[in-house]
Amino acid sequence: MHYPPTNALDAMTPRPLAGRRVIELGTMIAAPFATHILANLGAEVIKVEPPSGDTTRALVRGGPSGTFLAYNHSKQSLCLDLTQPEGLEVFQRLVATADILIHNLSPAATRKLRITRDDLAAFNPELIYCHIRGYAHGPQHDDLATNPVAEAQTGAMDDHRVNGRPSRFGPSYHDQFAGCFAVIRVLAALLARDLTPEQRYFEIGLYETGLHVAGRDYAGVQLKTQLLGRPEKEGGGEFSSPGYGAYLTADGRWVYLLVLTDAHWAKLTRALSMPEAGDESLARLRDRKKQRDRCEAAVVAAMAKVSFADCERLLREAGLGFTEVLPVERVLEAPQARQPGKLNAFDYRGYHFDVPELPGQDALAAATPPPELGEHSLALLAALGFDPAASAALLAQGAVAAAGENAQPFAWAPVRDKPAG
Repeated sequence: MHYPPTNALDAMTPRPLAGRRVIELGTMIAAPFATHILANLGAEVIKVEPPSGDTTRALVRGGPSGTFLAYNHSKQSLCLDLTQPEGLEVFQRLVATADILIHNLSPAATRKLRITRDDLAAFNPELIYCHIRGYAHGPQHDDLATNPVAEAQTGAMDDHRVNGRPSRFGPSYHDQFAGCFAVIRVLAALLARDLTPEQRYFEIGLYETGLHVAGRDYAGVQLKTQLLGRPEKEGGGEFSSPGYGAYLTADGRWVYLLVLTDAHWAKLTRALSMPEAGDESLARLRDRKKQRDRCEAAVVAAMAKVSFADCERLLREAGLGFTEVLPVERVLEAPQARQPGKLNAFDYRGYHFDVPELPGQDALAAATPPPELGEHSLALLAALGFDPAASAALLAQGAVAAAGENAQPFAWAPVRDKPAG
C-alpha cells in the first residue's frame, strides 16, 4: 500500500519509506524508537494508544518525558480501547491499510487483545509484523523482561557496579538496540521478494539483543579460557591502555584522552612535556601495561598542570584524539551538533525542543510536534470509512478517544526565577 509523501522536503531528502504506513502499538522505548527511525526514513507512523496514553506521556511532573519528546514527534496518534469490540474493529480496519506493524506489548497482553500475527493475518496477509519482547523463541519465550533485566542476564550489569552493587546503565541501550534491530529486519523484509507468511513475522528479544551486543565479550572469555585454562575477562580500554580515559585539568574540567597506540603515547608525552617522553622502557604498550600504575600517575600529574584551554591547544597541535567530558545540558551547544541534518526543532505546548535525528542525513524534513493523545483519531476514522455518525458513536461509548476526550491533563509548571538573595 502506498500513500503520497506528506512533506514538501520529501523530494529533497532521502526518504525511501515515503508512502509506507507503519502502525506502532507500544510504550516506553523499544517500539517507539524503532518507528522513530522509520519516520526519519519517510514512513507514515500511526501511534495507536490506549485511553491512558503511552506511559511516557506523564513521567515528568505529570507531563511528557524526554523519551516521549525525542522519539514520538512526527507521528500521528489514534486513541483506541482495544478491549472493546468496536475499538478492535477500528484497529483491524487500520491494519488492513498498513505495511508494517511494530509493538512491544507483553505476550499475555498481545493474546488478550487478539492482536497476534495470526489474529491480524486475516485482515492483512501482506503485513510485516514485528514483536519486540523480552525473549524470542526458547524456554523463556513468555517471560517478561525489561532493559535492566536484559543487562543483568547478558553480563553487562556485572561489569557496571556502583559501590560494588551491580547497577543498570543510565540510558536504556538494550531497548534502543532492539529498536534498531527491528528496523533492520523490517527493511530486509521490504527488500525481499516472495516472502512466506512465516517470514513476514519476526520477534526481537531484549535478551537476544543483549547477547548480540555483548558477542565480543563472550568470544573473548572463551578465548582466554582456552589459552589460560581459566575464564578471564578482557579489560576495558581504560584498564588496558594507560592514557586512555578521563583526566582532570588544572581548572577542574575532565578531558577524555584517546591514547591507544605507541605513537599516541609518544605524542602525548611530548605535547604535555612529560618526563616520560622518550623513555624507551615505556615505548611499547605491553611495557606500559606492566607499569600501569606509574603511567597512569604520570598522565594524571601532567594533565593536572595545564588548563583546559592549554590542554586543548596542545593536544590538537599534536594530532591526538580527545574530547571534554560534557554534561548533558551542554552537548547540543557544540558546533558539530548544530550542523545541518543533525537536529530537528519543534515547539510543544509553549516549549522549544531540538532533538537529534537519524545519523547520515544532510537535510531533514521538518518535524511536527509529538501528537496529543488521540489528536488524529477523527481524521483517521474518516479515512477508514467511518462516517460522522459512526465516529460520534465510537467516541460516545469510549471505544475511541480524540484529543480532549480522556486526554491527560498537562501539568508542567513554567520555570520561575528564584527570588533574589
